[in-house]
Amino acid sequence: MDGNPASLPANLLDITLALALAATLAGAVALVASRLARRLLHAVGQEHTMTEPLARGTIRIVRFVSFLVAFAVFAFPALDLAGVEMRVGLHSEELGRWAAVTGVRIAALLLLAFAIVRILAAVIVRAERDLAVGTGFDALERRKRAHTIAGVARRALSIVIWTTAVLIVLRELDVDITPVLTGAGIVGLAIGFGAQTLVRDVITGFFLIVEDQVRVGDVAMVNGTGGLVEQINLRTIVLRDMEGTVHVIPNGEIKTLANRTKDYSYYVVDLGVDYDADTDQIVTLVRGVGATLAAEPAFAPSILEPLEVMGVDDFKDSSVTLKFRIKTVPLKQWEVGRELRRRIKYALDREGIKLPSPRLDITVTQGSGIGDQGSPIGDQ
Repeated sequence: MDGNPASLPANLLDITLALALAATLAGAVALVASRLARRLLHAVGQEHTMTEPLARGTIRIVRFVSFLVAFAVFAFPALDLAGVEMRVGLHSEELGRWAAVTGVRIAALLLLAFAIVRILAAVIVRAERDLAVGTGFDALERRKRAHTIAGVARRALSIVIWTTAVLIVLRELDVDITPVLTGAGIVGLAIGFGAQTLVRDVITGFFLIVEDQVRVGDVAMVNGTGGLVEQINLRTIVLRDMEGTVHVIPNGEIKTLANRTKDYSYYVVDLGVDYDADTDQIVTLVRGVGATLAAEPAFAPSILEPLEVMGVDDFKDSSVTLKFRIKTVPLKQWEVGRELRRRIKYALDREGIKLPSPRLDITVTQGSGIGDQGSPIGDQ
């Protein structure tokens, strides 16, 4: 750029026009790239894919990156055509050549990696939705399993694709990646010996997912800790209990796992009644309560089978225990069970049957003592 102040306004005008031309061309390229990305996502997704944040974010990033790359490519030739000389270490021709060749390849590789990640994510989301079609009980189970596998697959594929893309970009920048790969191999070998716990966690997590032992959305007991399964990763499983506390448990440390919502659930009711009560009458009464509950539209979809009477289960100090259970869809056993208990209590009160309360019976027997006959203690 000429240092003469008289030529400064003219040079500024030339620079402005050149950059405006480059921005216009870059905008056109970005528009074409965003439309291609929209059509591609529309082809792999469902009809309403364009309304999802995933697709909108992908299109915005493709448009922005395409604009930057195209602007870098067009800016230097436009400045040359305008007769603007760049007094910097590198000439505009060299910068333009680098941007048009190496820069474009690097940007294309990053865009390709990003597009592949997003396209695979869209395919996985669509497959997850296809597996969860329907509103029945089987659809609920498929939805939970599909959601668990989809989350793990998205994370694993993203790591593999981005790692490969970074290595290729390093090669484009003339960086010898052989030491990097050699170092990674050595580090991997060291990790294999020193991080056996991590390897055990990953292997256990893999079989945990493949064998469908537990899914995201289940309620499970892991090593005595219960809660809703929020995440299943290759290394950890994340539970949230009733108080909202999050428990992160490494998969390799799982000794016992009890899934309380696999396929179906039971709610068990232990009903204590007085020894003087008619157990047959109470069983009939409770069975009727269960039938009424199962017939109501609000609870019928959650109940899979009629109330099961298991009979007299225990004799306690002040009560006889009757056991009942009702089969429900997963995660609905507590809602159905609480309502069942409430109605049983109401039905017993209506029939005048009292539930036993803790009591202490003391029996005093008369026997011979040191004093007069008939007095255990006698006169002092």
